[in-house]
Amino acid sequence: MNKGIKKILFTVLPIALGVFLIWYFLSKLTDADKEAILNSFKSANYWWVFLSLFLGILSHLSRAYRWKFMIEPLGYKPKYSNLVFTVLIAYLVNLTIPRAGEFARASAIKKYEGIPFDNALGTIVSERIADVLMLLTIVGIAFFVQADFLFNSGLINPKQSIISLTIAGVIGLIAIALIRKSAHPFSIKIKTFLLGLLDGIKSILKMKNKWAFIFHTIFIWLMYVLMFYVVTFALPETSNLPFGAIIVGFVVGGLSMAITNGGLGVYPIFVASAFILYGVEENPAKAFGWIMWTAQTLMVLVFGGLSFLLLPLINKEK
Repeated sequence: MNKGIKKILFTVLPIALGVFLIWYFLSKLTDADKEAILNSFKSANYWWVFLSLFLGILSHLSRAYRWKFMIEPLGYKPKYSNLVFTVLIAYLVNLTIPRAGEFARASAIKKYEGIPFDNALGTIVSERIADVLMLLTIVGIAFFVQADFLFNSGLINPKQSIISLTIAGVIGLIAIALIRKSAHPFSIKIKTFLLGLLDGIKSILKMKNKWAFIFHTIFIWLMYVLMFYVVTFALPETSNLPFGAIIVGFVVGGLSMAITNGGLGVYPIFVASAFILYGVEENPAKAFGWIMWTAQTLMVLVFGGLSFLLLPLINKEK
């Protein structure tokens, strides 16, 4: 397939899927459902939503500060404001083109701080490795905290899970053995990717400010979880959810971001589905998902847009 067509499909399909899911979601709502969800929006306590947005801003500021620890060993001393604005721009770009934000971030910091694109991108990749490890940790916590619920509710069959994990493990070991010996271009790409991940982890562990980096990584993800958690108090129906439900909702919401740009159309459905499992009525659960997604998206649009405008203004000489 032509590379140009691939790029177009890579950009258009997630957005199209998100738009379709929004249409499908709305088409399945009865008039009573629409009225109930609208009433939830009207009656929500938006002070909790504003607190969530504040926590989100703190996470972005921390992410920018953490990035500094990756860049300084390269011999550069970037302005903190430039780091903040480029981080916010990356989030905005990711809403339109999946994963393009990382390239936009590296390009912007190259333009305004003179950091070579490849070096900047390498630091971003290392950051993402740390984020993936944190996400996997939270997924693990969610599973262990809610293992009894998942097993007792029948959502997960213990025997089938053990068999599936065993089969997956065997297949994984065979695949690793084959990839290590193979000279096929695809195998080489996988090996290069995995070695890159390993190098990224090593670079984090060897950096001068590794403990500060780890602190900010934990802080960022703590803010993410708290962003989600505090919004549950905005609606009476979600204000008494147990910790396990919060973590599960957060995890499935986060995973939805990988399906469409910014979780367009998917995030509210995934989060609502998780909350419904814990006894939240369907319409309030859907309302929560849409309130959470709308707030996050507006934050990215507003602050990302402002960053696009302010970044060149504060760097007029460059």
